[in-house]
Amino acid sequence: MKETTKKTTSLSAIAAGTITLGGELTVNRLGFGAMRLTGDGIWGPPKDPATAIAVLRRAVELGVNFIDTADSYGPNVSEELIAEALAPYPSDLVIATKGGWNRPGPNQWTHDASPAHLREALEGSLKRLRLDRIDVYQLHAPDPVVPLDASIETVANLQSEGKIRLVALSNVTIEHIERARKIVPIVSVQNRYSFADREWDHVVDYCERNGIAFIPWFPLGPGRVAGKLLERIANARHVKPIQIALAWLLKRSPVMLPIPGTSSIAHLEENIRAASLQLSESEYLDLTGITELAS
Repeated sequence: MKETTKKTTSLSAIAAGTITLGGELTVNRLGFGAMRLTGDGIWGPPKDPATAIAVLRRAVELGVNFIDTADSYGPNVSEELIAEALAPYPSDLVIATKGGWNRPGPNQWTHDASPAHLREALEGSLKRLRLDRIDVYQLHAPDPVVPLDASIETVANLQSEGKIRLVALSNVTIEHIERARKIVPIVSVQNRYSFADREWDHVVDYCERNGIAFIPWFPLGPGRVAGKLLERIANARHVKPIQIALAWLLKRSPVMLPIPGTSSIAHLEENIRAASLQLSESEYLDLTGITELAS
């Protein structure tokens, strides 16, 4: 895994530098999370599908070449929108999806990382995304009633069958990662993380030591005290708080790959501006001193 020198560019994810996944796929280090393109409660289609498609196309125009999604977003809706907006895909675009969670209703999630379900989920994602192989396939979460080894072995088998290029994990501990790595190489880990919510700091450090990308979800998530500090720094810099939060993540580790999501082109462009935002050392340390759990 490597990070290239940042390039100066106007409003482009290229300014964040790059990271290479598994020694194979190099992407710009500011991606896009496609969960919020769906309906309320991450359920059903968006109220304005045309805008969702426009957001995806604008993201790619702005240099985003890593898009994160899951079969449970909608369910199915996010993957279908990505294909409608972007297929046939640009040659450098990496789509990472997930399997192992079900969506029985709005704001409801249930585990199913059984081998049978993971196979079914993978086949569904291939069809919806109009792909012959998923670039990065993530186990969405360990299932408390299914042995982790059984879930990982299933994904590894699907990789050996040519249906998955690279394997990744989400919502995991270091123990989960190490157990999975005994079965198959792991290229990225996606956990909840932000400057104000660093429960998984030790996982970020583990990933950095082992050349594994770390993909933070819920990258803002400040509590009241953290929010005040974020606003103070943002006001002084004449930027948005989310831009400061994203800049902190990019500075935190060279293996960090933030994926801020939005259903708005204006918010998308605000997020991308964070790629070229450089925090001072004092700003970075002030933010790092906040350890409030996300509210």
